[in-house]
Amino acid sequence: MTQSLRRSSLARLALLAAAVAFAGPALGQAARIDAPAGAYELEKTHVSVTFRVKHLGLSMYTARFVGFDSTLTLDPADPTRSTVVFTIDPMSVRTDFPFPEKEDFDAKVGGTILKGKEHPQMRFQSTALRATGPTTGQLTGNLTMGGVTRPATFDITLNGAMPHPFRKVPMLGFSARGTVKRSDFGLTEYLGPIGDEVEILIEAEYQKAP
Repeated sequence: MTQSLRRSSLARLALLAAAVAFAGPALGQAARIDAPAGAYELEKTHVSVTFRVKHLGLSMYTARFVGFDSTLTLDPADPTRSTVVFTIDPMSVRTDFPFPEKEDFDAKVGGTILKGKEHPQMRFQSTALRATGPTTGQLTGNLTMGGVTRPATFDITLNGAMPHPFRKVPMLGFSARGTVKRSDFGLTEYLGPIGDEVEILIEAEYQKAP
């Protein structure tokens, strides 16, 4: 390699390093969040909690919950130090079963399959958050279902942080996705025809607590 080519290569490397340095947080490093620190509460009118499970190997059966609550404690300078608690009422499941006069299918799923009559709350308490990018991470914590607590991990994405345009309060928006085995929680009713792995999907907005 000639001296001029070496200089050209070094110049390109220097420009690349500068571009990386000014591009923002590196892969695996969380970006600072432009929002006030402290407690946030769930803005329940813009939340969805759904789950998917394989049915007879033919489809990914999807249902949703309508009874839930959550609190989030934000550290905007180091988002990985933030924590969240999320609770769900298993009896609030909505399957949209088309023949309610024949069977209360929601009560069967919530009360029998999810053991909601015996254990009326499902709960996730975060214990650690690892950044996988400026706005993405893996949230690990303790998940309780059917009275059994096991570790669980969710892939999360911070969709945005901004003042609400009408209410003028700080807002945060997240997407979360995780998969658990229901047999790990003793939820084995109809295991076989209904799959073991359950995919949980959450879309949630939070507002700064008063």
